[in-house]
Amino acid sequence: MAAGISAATRPHSFLGRNAFLWSKPNSITTPTYLFSLPICRYDATVRSRRRPKTTVCFVVADGKLSNEDNEIVIGSDEKEEIEKRITAARVAERLERRKSERFTYLIAAVISSLGITSMTVMAVYYRFSWQMAGGEIPFLEMFGTFALSVGAAVGMEFWARWAHRALWHASLWHMHESHHKAREGPFELNDVFAIINAVPAISLLNYGLFHTGFFPGLCFGAGLGITVFGIAYMFVHDGLVHKRFQVGPIADIPYFRRVAAAHQLHHSEKFKGVPYGLFLGPKELEEVGGNDELEKEINRRIKLSNNGS
Repeated sequence: MAAGISAATRPHSFLGRNAFLWSKPNSITTPTYLFSLPICRYDATVRSRRRPKTTVCFVVADGKLSNEDNEIVIGSDEKEEIEKRITAARVAERLERRKSERFTYLIAAVISSLGITSMTVMAVYYRFSWQMAGGEIPFLEMFGTFALSVGAAVGMEFWARWAHRALWHASLWHMHESHHKAREGPFELNDVFAIINAVPAISLLNYGLFHTGFFPGLCFGAGLGITVFGIAYMFVHDGLVHKRFQVGPIADIPYFRRVAAAHQLHHSEKFKGVPYGLFLGPKELEEVGGNDELEKEINRRIKLSNNGS
C-alpha cells in the first residue's frame, strides 16, 4: 500500500518510462489498483479552466471628436445653392404669414366698417324721418347736425395730432410703442385707441337718436363726424400707409399718396416725429421744411408700387 502511494507520487524522472503507470487514460483520473489513491491529471485540470477574455476600450480625450476627421467639404457652388434655398423658404414663409395677417385684419376692418356705417346710416335716416313726422321740417336742428358732423370730423384731426404728441408719445408710449415696432400677428396693442375713440362716438349717436331737440341733434352730429373720421383714418392709415389690407384705387389719389408719404416720415423720425397728424401731415412737414424729404418719399413709394411691392 505504501509502495503504491510512493510510486504514484514520485516524479517521473526517477521511475523511468513505465507504460503501465504512465499510460494516458480516457478519463481524467488514473485507474485505481488495490488500495492506491486516485491521481488527477494536471494538464486536464488546467485546460478545463476558462481563461478570462480581454476587452480593449478606446477613450477619446475630452469626449469630442476631431472636427478635421468629420468635416464635410462643400463646394462654393453648393453653399450658394443651399443659401438660396434657405432664403427662398424664409421669404415664402414671411409672405404667407403676412398674407394671413392681412386677410385677418381685412375681415375685422370690413365687419367693423360695414357694421358702424350701416348703423350710422340707419340712425340718420330714422332721426330725420322722426323730425319730419309732424309736418314741419326743423331746418335749424338739421343744419346744426350736419355742421357739427363736418366740424367733428375736422376737429378729430387736430385732436389726434395733439393726443399723438402729448399722450401717445409720452405717458401712453407703452401702448403706442407697438405701432412703431415690427408687428407680430394681425393686431397690435395700439389698436386699443380705436376702440377708445369709438366709445364717445357711439354714446353721442345713441343719445341724439333717441332724443329730439337742438342739443340732441348737435350730439348726433358730433358722433356722426367722429365715426366718419374713424372710418377714413382706418382706410388711409392702416390700409394705405401700413398696408394692413388692400385699399384699391385710393392709393392712386395724389393727395392720399402725399398723406401716406408724410406719415411714413413720422415713423422715420427725421423731423423729431413730425408730422403727428394724418390728413394734414403734409402741411406739418411744410412748416418744418420737410418738402424735399416728402417728395423723395413719394417717389420711393411710387417705385415700390410700380414694382408690385
